[in-house]
Amino acid sequence: MSKLQDDINKYKEKFETNVSDDVKETITKSTNKLKELNIKNNALKVGDQVDSFTILNANNKVVNLDEVLKKNKYAVLSFYRGLWCPYCNMELRQLQKILPSLNILEAKLLTLTPQTPDNSLSQIEKENLEFEVLCDKNNALARKFGIVFTLDEMLKPVYESFGIDILQSNKNGTFDLPLPATFVINSNHEVIFAFVDEDHTNRCEPDDILHAIKEDLKNRH
Repeated sequence: MSKLQDDINKYKEKFETNVSDDVKETITKSTNKLKELNIKNNALKVGDQVDSFTILNANNKVVNLDEVLKKNKYAVLSFYRGLWCPYCNMELRQLQKILPSLNILEAKLLTLTPQTPDNSLSQIEKENLEFEVLCDKNNALARKFGIVFTLDEMLKPVYESFGIDILQSNKNGTFDLPLPATFVINSNHEVIFAFVDEDHTNRCEPDDILHAIKEDLKNRH
């Protein structure tokens, strides 16, 4: 079992012992409703082309995809909900651990979130993150990748009971969020790996990212 999946399983086990059956049922129902929307089927897939984009990072510096791919063979884009999401934090920690391997493979890791720059800076400091955290205001880029959904009404009081304030986190007046999603893009702007899931507890395995890049490099020779 991977370290990320192990972390997730431990957290879920603890979480499920601490919440009511009603809360568990509400979360399951909303996840099933989201799956029925088939958002994942409309997301970018392997073989699709990614248009260049320019976006600001948490320090208000410009990051441009063309520039990233001039300096690196690959760009790894990981979309996440925000620092309030424990599953996102577990994933970011594991991504941090594969950073040296990504550097060797000449792959630049870019994480994207709709939360405000201040929240991203807090997260970078708290988790000691050494990769780019980009501010996807209003989920603009996530929409282009086809991975945006609106939080189910039935989940809002549940999130409030957990102390989660999405309106405060994103400050864009909506409950729109990205699905957990990871894309690896090569120097030709082509998607060579895609992971998208409607279940917020399912996350891309960092080792799968490394494997996809190594396979692509092997096929190039």
